[in-house]
Amino acid sequence: MTATLQQAKPLTLARLGLYQFAIDLDKPLPVGKQRIEQRRGLVLVAQTQERQEWVEISPLCGVDNQGETISGFSQETLEGVSQQLLNLLPELQQQPIDCLLTLAEQSKLPSLAYGLSLMHAKLMGKLDGHTLTARTVPLIYRQADESLSLVANRVSALPETILSVKVKVAQDSLKDELQLIHHILAIRPKLKLRLDANRGFSLEQAIEFAACVPLDSIEYIEEPCQNPQDNRAFYQAIKMPWALDESLNSPDYQFSMQSGLSALIIKPTLLGSLEKLQQLIDTAAEHGVRTVLSSSLEASLGIEAISRLAQIFTPDETPGIDTLGAFSQDLLVSSGKEYCLKLEELTPLLELS
Repeated sequence: MTATLQQAKPLTLARLGLYQFAIDLDKPLPVGKQRIEQRRGLVLVAQTQERQEWVEISPLCGVDNQGETISGFSQETLEGVSQQLLNLLPELQQQPIDCLLTLAEQSKLPSLAYGLSLMHAKLMGKLDGHTLTARTVPLIYRQADESLSLVANRVSALPETILSVKVKVAQDSLKDELQLIHHILAIRPKLKLRLDANRGFSLEQAIEFAACVPLDSIEYIEEPCQNPQDNRAFYQAIKMPWALDESLNSPDYQFSMQSGLSALIIKPTLLGSLEKLQQLIDTAAEHGVRTVLSSSLEASLGIEAISRLAQIFTPDETPGIDTLGAFSQDLLVSSGKEYCLKLEELTPLLELS
C-alpha cells in the first residue's frame, strides 16, 4: 500500500476588511506634555481558511485637546496609513498570508509594518496560548488642577502586589513634582519609580531634579534630557540610570551602548515590524539593557496584543500598558468596561470577501 503525502495548502487571505474607530476618553491622557481626549485608529480584519483575526493599527498622531499637532511620536498620519491599506488590500486578497510579512518589511510606515506583521503572527497562531498578563505598572500623573490628596488616594489604593509605578515628570514646576514623588514614597516607601521626562528637561534641570530624589527608589528615568546627547553627561553627574523611548522612533535609530543606559521602552506601533522588534530586543540583551514593551495609547484590542507580545518577547518584564482606564469603551476585546464596541459599530472603509 502506497502512502500519498499531500503538501499542506498554504493559508490565503480570503476576506479582508478595514474599519475606523474613534473612542472618547473619560479623562485626558498625557502624550508627552500634551493631552488627548479622544483616540482614533483603524481595525484590520483578515480571514483565512482556518480563522479570522482583528488587528488594531493606531499611529500616535493627530491633534491634542488644544487643537495642536501631536509632536514627538508617530511620524505618520492616520489618513496616510488608511490610504496605503486601501491601496494594498485589493492586491492581497486570495494571496498567501506570507505576503503580509513581505509588505511589512517594505513599508516605511511603522504602524502599518507592525500591524501587518502582527496580523501574520495572529493568523499563524503564534499568539495562541499566551495569556494576558495580569502584571501592570500603574501610571501616576496629575490632571490639571487635581489636588495632591486625590493623587495620594490613588497611590494608597494600589494593591500591595504592585512593586513599581510610572510617574510623569518635567510637566509641572520642580517643586510640585518633587512633592508628588516624595508623597508617593511616603505612602508606599518600597515602591520603585519609573520616571518619564519625555525629553522635558535641559541637562541642568535634569541634574537639579534628580539630585532631589532618592536614587535607590528610582528604576530609571526615561529620556531625561531635551537633547539625548546629554544623557551620558546626566548619568556621569548624578548616576541615575536612564532609558530611551522617543529616540527609538527615529527612522535612523541604531542601538549604541552608552554609560547609564538601563532600558529601552519600546512602543511596537511606533517601531515597526515584529522582526524589527525582535532584533532590537536581542541587540539590547547582548549589552545587558532591559527592554520593556509599552503602549502607544491603543484601545483594548491593541493593548491585548501588546500584553501577549510581552509574554513572548519580554517574559521577565512588566509591560507599560496601564492606559485603558481613561477609555470610555473597549474595542472588540473586553477589558471589563461597561461597553465594548463591536465590528459592525465601526466605520467601514473597505470590505473584500
